[in-house]
Amino acid sequence: MQVHTPTSDALAKRNAIVLAVAMALGGSSPAIVVSLGGLVGQSLADNKELATLPVSLLNLGLAIGTIPAAMLMRRAGRRIGYVVGAGIGLFGGCLAAFGIASFSFVLFCLGTLIIGMYGSFNQSYRFAATDAASESFKARAISWVMTGGLAAGVIGPQTVIWLRDAAPTAPFAGAFLGQAALALMSMAVVSFLRPVPVSAAPKSGGRPLSEIVKQPRFIVAAVAGLVSYSLMSFLMTAAPVAMVGCGLPIEAAALGIQWHILAMFGPSFFTGRLISRFGKERVTAVGLVLIAISAAIGLSGIEIAHFWATLIILGIGWNFGFIGATAMVTDCYRPEERTKVQAANDFLVFGSVAVASFSSGKLLNAGGWDTVNWMVFPPVVVALLLLAWQYRARAAVPA
Repeated sequence: MQVHTPTSDALAKRNAIVLAVAMALGGSSPAIVVSLGGLVGQSLADNKELATLPVSLLNLGLAIGTIPAAMLMRRAGRRIGYVVGAGIGLFGGCLAAFGIASFSFVLFCLGTLIIGMYGSFNQSYRFAATDAASESFKARAISWVMTGGLAAGVIGPQTVIWLRDAAPTAPFAGAFLGQAALALMSMAVVSFLRPVPVSAAPKSGGRPLSEIVKQPRFIVAAVAGLVSYSLMSFLMTAAPVAMVGCGLPIEAAALGIQWHILAMFGPSFFTGRLISRFGKERVTAVGLVLIAISAAIGLSGIEIAHFWATLIILGIGWNFGFIGATAMVTDCYRPEERTKVQAANDFLVFGSVAVASFSSGKLLNAGGWDTVNWMVFPPVVVALLLLAWQYRARAAVPA
């Protein structure tokens, strides 16, 4: 093995571009599931309270897939891991489509769970982009990868619009076959990823994970990340069902999710530079404030404009909050510790996302769209207080 002492970011930039393209393809999967999961659930489930269960299982798959994905990539490398992940996504899409065609709610739910496990590989793209990056390029590398989600924000909803009626006897099955095809394309793209030379010196896995996760920096970063992502999922899961329930057309719900995903990833073109200029804590805090503003807009009305504005501001807030929190996590580990720390962070984040998604459907059914929006504010306040404490603690340390 060669010692990795990067004097340029050429390899990091190349891999970031490959991962951005893979994100454009793989990142479309959640958009398809979120746009249609609740609607398919309503048509297949006997208990309408379970309508959003397929979307919740997507997020559960994200959570339970993080540790196995990390273990596979630690042993076999990023490239092989991502090829396997894309194969899982291909299978999940086909199974979901078969579940719809056979009128089986259980099979459809199993398909979205497996698609979520595919997503656990995709979510680690942002960390993979930093493997070869210098300290000054890390935040930008994360942003580069996240820009791939901008294309995903178009590809996913357009797949829904164009293919949802491709199989007349099985409405929406065509969209999930389209998702499977996109996963197959992603498999080809990630094969171009180049391995990062690593130092042969540290044979151990570094410090114990328990020691690392007790760091105040890690705790604040993980809380900020899980609040940003879980609240985004919380509102996004409920929004399409709430829109249709308010008498708005399915196309409006799909386009609302499209604008939401564009807003999630569009700012990535400059989020990294904002972090470099203003700091990780400040950008993360701005993201959390925007998420709270999106909930306030959601409480102000139920017209298309209200839903779309909520989803757009929510997406921008998620971008700032999640990328900022991710950049904070990269401060907490040494190179030999990165895989286990990244997996631990994502398990915490996506575990909370799964809980938020499960509760979203029940709250929407029990209390309505307003109740869902009111639940956003307490977690935001907690995360902002922790960020303020961390910022003041770091500022108090002499340079």
